[in-house]
Amino acid sequence: MQWPLSDQDVQAVQWTVAVIASLAAAVVDLKVRRIPNVLTGPLLLGGLIWSAAIAGWSGLGESVAGVVIVGFPFFLLWMLRAGGAGDAKMMMALGAWLGVMNGVAALLGVALAGGVVALGYALARRQVLSTGGNMLVMMLSALFLFRGSGRFSERQESIPSFRSPQGIPYGVAICVGTCAAAVWMWVARS
Repeated sequence: MQWPLSDQDVQAVQWTVAVIASLAAAVVDLKVRRIPNVLTGPLLLGGLIWSAAIAGWSGLGESVAGVVIVGFPFFLLWMLRAGGAGDAKMMMALGAWLGVMNGVAALLGVALAGGVVALGYALARRQVLSTGGNMLVMMLSALFLFRGSGRFSERQESIPSFRSPQGIPYGVAICVGTCAAAVWMWVARS
């Protein structure tokens, strides 16, 4: 079945869903400091279904590739105890909706926005040196986690947790980066 939507219409729907969902994630993350599964689960499933409905098996493949490429860096951060699982699941869900090319644009936007948000929090809390030290610990932990011996779960548990009790509401960075990427992609298409 051929959908009566142009490529431009399909991308407009994808970006609209991504922006609205990331805005919802930011609001919830600011309130409760987590991005709940009730948002990320249906969003991920919806992206996979949408892609399959629009473009069949190739669309589903594009969506799954988006999940992997966009979500993997955040999954890694979660494994290193430097990010939340909700952040990783949110990025995977956005990858399901955006696919590879748009997903990479969102990933870059979110990474840049995340750096700015983290720096802003460090400056506001006067913790720039400890934040830099935490980044060094995280990088060294990655080497230990992937190159060490023994069970993976034991190595992961031995990584020091360096997030503050409040944490950074990374949903804000996800929202800002996704919105910036949407604008960038819209301007690039024009």
